[in-house]
Amino acid sequence: MNKFGIVFAHTYLSKIKSKSFIITTAIILAMLVVFANIQTIINMFDDEDALDKVVVVTEQEDIYHQLQSTMEEEAELVSSSGTLEDAQEVVRDGDAIAALEITEADGLPAATYYSNDYSNQFIQNMLENELQQIKVAIAASQSGIEQETIASIYEPVSFENELIPAVDGETSNVKSEEELSGARGLVYIILFLLYIGVITYGNMIASDIANEKTSRVMEILISSSSPVSQMFAKILGIGLAGLTQMVLFLGVGFILIKQKQDELVGGFFDVFGLSDVSALTFVYAVIFFLLGYFLYATLSAMLGSLVSRTEDVQQLMTPVIFLVVAAFIISMMGISMPDTPLVVISSFIPFFAPMTMFLRVGLLDIPFWEVGLSIAILITTIAILAIIGAKIYRGGVLMYGSSTSFKDIKRALQLSKKE
Repeated sequence: MNKFGIVFAHTYLSKIKSKSFIITTAIILAMLVVFANIQTIINMFDDEDALDKVVVVTEQEDIYHQLQSTMEEEAELVSSSGTLEDAQEVVRDGDAIAALEITEADGLPAATYYSNDYSNQFIQNMLENELQQIKVAIAASQSGIEQETIASIYEPVSFENELIPAVDGETSNVKSEEELSGARGLVYIILFLLYIGVITYGNMIASDIANEKTSRVMEILISSSSPVSQMFAKILGIGLAGLTQMVLFLGVGFILIKQKQDELVGGFFDVFGLSDVSALTFVYAVIFFLLGYFLYATLSAMLGSLVSRTEDVQQLMTPVIFLVVAAFIISMMGISMPDTPLVVISSFIPFFAPMTMFLRVGLLDIPFWEVGLSIAILITTIAILAIIGAKIYRGGVLMYGSSTSFKDIKRALQLSKKE
């Protein structure tokens, strides 16, 4: 046990002290801070009082004034007393971003937008939309249709979402809209963390083992402690390093959201907020994240022990990455349809269950026996992989030379029996 602790501590400390770990963590934390303060940073380089100027050439004074009043917060519209060529010259000199010529066609407004390039289309689209509204109003007036009638036609249809109430004596197993909105954000976070964590730390485990074999350090290690204890010490050591990194990310992210909660309203944060999430959902998040990590980490350690060169790690890890990517794609597809047969079936398949079952428990109220069965299958699979992986690891660490085929698993098992 003491030797296990030494390998575990060495693995953990070497990872968190490595330059790559420190630099990667610092860069991601800096990106989180920048992202949370992006509007403040933009405002530092942008003069809020200076609006983009557009020179308008037209004889339709009424249309110009209507357009000017509706666009006063987006752009500064200036009427030109000269010709269109004069207005274009102003744009060439950089005193305006565009020139707008408003004409009349069959009693309705038409316009041409002149600019130096096509990259800045925000103002162009705004002007086009506002002119469209003015055109509709003029056309309605010419047809004798009241403006209120036009407004009611364009008003969005009333469309509400109501659940059918449960029959007396039955309990509803459907989450409320508030619970669903809150859980959706947590589901996204856990899915992305699991996807990135499994690929990153799984490759790290396999590469670490292969690197030790390349440097012949493995020969010293297996003479002082058993290969099995080494395998689990590395899995736990790198797992704790990854957990340390993610706690930092989540902690800083939580602090930034708390500080900016008055600004982060509407849109994304209304749909994918983290409010009204039940404590049980957080518990499931931790359970499935840890089970997913140990499942793929054990598999990665087993495969890493088969190779002798770090260059060969990626080739053997490719099928593992494919499994993770497939699970992630199914989960992303299931966000809007968590009760489809594909998601339900995959939630009981060990290599997909950490993502797909958590997706279901996060967005649906499913029977506890389904969750328990999925967890039991995961734990059983991890135990089987651990037993088989320990045997393969025991023989694999003694294998040197080119090992990039799954046929080497048989050879590793044979070597483990000879120990």
